[in-house]
Amino acid sequence: MAYRGVVKVGGPADVHELADLMISKVAVGPMDNNAYLLRCRATGEQLMIDAANEPDTLLRLIGDDGIASVVTTHRHEDHWQALDTVVQATDARTYAGRYDAEGIPVPTDVPLEDGDTVRVGQAELTVCHLVGHTPGSIALVYDDPHGHPHLFTGDCLFPGGLGNTWGDVKRFASLLNDVEAKLFARLPDETWVYPGHGADTTLGAERPHLQEWRERGW
Repeated sequence: MAYRGVVKVGGPADVHELADLMISKVAVGPMDNNAYLLRCRATGEQLMIDAANEPDTLLRLIGDDGIASVVTTHRHEDHWQALDTVVQATDARTYAGRYDAEGIPVPTDVPLEDGDTVRVGQAELTVCHLVGHTPGSIALVYDDPHGHPHLFTGDCLFPGGLGNTWGDVKRFASLLNDVEAKLFARLPDETWVYPGHGADTTLGAERPHLQEWRERGW
């Protein structure tokens, strides 16, 4: 069955099978957070993006092979509720944006800056620091050598708009400028977007609406 990126809390994971990487998406918790498990096909090493909630669900998804690392996209608590339990069970290394690490109660082993890389086996993810939703939010880009890029945006980009900046004009402008310069200007329309909540999208589906977002201010 083809990957659609549509998951429900309590339902099964949806798996996007790429040539070198397997991406499993599952929804957890009362805020319908997405958690992603990345598995390198060559080495079997695994990485999780946002251990958001329901640690039992996430540990079942991880399985007996464990995980090498967990990346937290930003400091908001709905994205790290299961982090401590998952780390205790797997001894995974923790990663987060440098400017959000202090807001995450589980210590960050590797604080990330814009342009840093995070590896999962032989695959490499590039860090994009996006300021506005939080000071240290990050997105991760997997530039698939066999196809289009894959982009994990946390709460910075969704189908239909940006992450919440709570009516703060400066924060909204910062986030939109970063998203335009670091994502839309660098990546092609085919780029597949995996957000922190809800269904997936592509940059091509969202690109025509950038000016609309700027004009409406959210």
